Amino acid sequence: MVIATAFLFLGLSTARADQDIPIQVSQLPVAAQEFIKQYFPNEKVSYAKEERDLMETTYEVIFTNSTKVEFSRNGDWREVDCRYSLVPAALVPAEITSYLNASFPDMSVVSIEKGRYGYEVKITNGLEITFDSKFNVVEIDD
Repeated sequence: MVIATAFLFLGLSTARADQDIPIQVSQLPVAAQEFIKQYFPNEKVSYAKEERDLMETTYEVIFTNSTKVEFSRNGDWREVDCRYSLVPAALVPAEITSYLNASFPDMSVVSIEKGRYGYEVKITNGLEITFDSKFNVVEIDD
């Protein structure tokens, strides 16, 4: 009986853990709101949502031009994916921009993801380039 109760509780908590809740932009963390005002001032938000899973809460904003931005619980950006446009140049660290200008001079960044150990960028020719935390290239994938 104890085991059955434990499985029931685990099942209920898991079912409740993955939740996507529609929210207003004003309900985003302040840092996320400021990020949107700074880097996407002319874009209209299609929708925003809070994503809750068992371990963390994150936020996602989709603009009407299909650009998607993901934020951490405190409002720091994690990923910017511009399907039909370019990532604002000011978001791309200078070291990455320098590398791209030297190695892929005619390419621009269409997606950037910031992780614990570095960055991953996707450029207009479809290549995905992974940089470590010291901006060394660790992988190029097509």
